Amino acid sequence: MKQGFDDVITKVKNYSMKKIAVAAAQDSAVLEAVREAKAQGIADAVLVGDEAKIREIAAGLDMDLTGYRIIDEPDLVQASLKAVKLARDGEVDMYMKGLVDSKNFLKSVLDKEVGLRTGGPLSHVCVFDIPGIDRLLFLTDVAFMTYPTLEDKVNIIKNTVPVCRACGIENPKVAPLAAVEVVNPKMPVTVEAAELTKMCEEGQITGCIVDGPLSLDLAIDPEAAKHKGATDRKIQGDADILLFPDIHAGNLVYKCLVHTVPGIKNGCILTGTKVPVILTSRSDTFETKVNSIALAAVVAEELSKGV
Repeated sequence: MKQGFDDVITKVKNYSMKKIAVAAAQDSAVLEAVREAKAQGIADAVLVGDEAKIREIAAGLDMDLTGYRIIDEPDLVQASLKAVKLARDGEVDMYMKGLVDSKNFLKSVLDKEVGLRTGGPLSHVCVFDIPGIDRLLFLTDVAFMTYPTLEDKVNIIKNTVPVCRACGIENPKVAPLAAVEVVNPKMPVTVEAAELTKMCEEGQITGCIVDGPLSLDLAIDPEAAKHKGATDRKIQGDADILLFPDIHAGNLVYKCLVHTVPGIKNGCILTGTKVPVILTSRSDTFETKVNSIALAAVVAEELSKGV
């Protein structure tokens, strides 16, 4: 049975209403997404930013701000710090980027006094609902960690597994991707993929199944796995997490999917933080922003269990 973002949103509606702090909320696209998230029962929001501009934009959208908490802070950097502190102090469950640029937004996430660091590296995960594939696919890292080391890849897996679990996948299958599915000493990516597999087998990586190196077709296409005779692999076209060797491979696949596959849905969050961080781009669609809020909400629920 197909599982997609509709199932994620259904899960969210069974939880108590989550709350987002939006940094520099004077952004029409973000306000539209926040309004829709609240209308669907996904999340409420605290709007931190230039109150006059927030109200002006909301009026243009015919958005009723009654019931929203607004914290007036015209300075973009200070708005980010005030918003992230709400998340740090447990007053909200999620943190979202508004009009502020990504550099200053991430500075607030990493701030030593009010930020959301937990001690480990941060990574990004994009969850795709792709027509023709019967499950969600979790792509990482496509936007944040540029050239992950072996240790970084271990942390990326550890950051991503709870996201899968929050979406209903208890023991996700992780495919460390490469151009080939065999170890080649001249291709360091394949060596690291094999090492990750061994680490999982030895219990150094838990809560998932790791099988690599794998080519992309073997990871997501059961027919390709049969055709190539990969019947001895733990993953035979049924991977949940696609672990990319670097940001170039991940970002290229991400953009190829977004711009060429009709009917595709996706949502993205930053992980490894105290609460989920919604770091969407201005070019992301309205639906992607709402899906990202829903994804953050299910992960926030998972984190609240202390798992």
